Amino acid sequence: MAGAGIHEVMDATFDQEVLQSAQPVLVDFWAAWCGPCKAIAPVVEEIAAKYIGKLKVAKVNVDQNGASPSRYGVRGIPTLILFKDGKVVDQIVGYVSADVIEAKVAKVV
Repeated sequence: MAGAGIHEVMDATFDQEVLQSAQPVLVDFWAAWCGPCKAIAPVVEEIAAKYIGKLKVAKVNVDQNGASPSRYGVRGIPTLILFKDGKVVDQIVGYVSADVIEAKVAKVV
């Protein structure tokens, strides 16, 4: 389900890929059976393409990786969490428009 410029991240690689990243990271917590996750995927891919080189975009499948979502209190999906310098700076739960995501991303890149 990961498109161009999007990193598939597992629990085992989360710290290295997200928390230790030199760039801000937008993490999309999703599942294959989740309708709103499928609906927001093209928006996330658009953001990844637009901010290539400035923002890392990662996807975490919550069905295959339970530790990372529980570590950040992810209760509903899709949940998008924006990290900068290894810290959570913003969070979006549920389907939102590209404008909402872009406004939050623009504050950290």
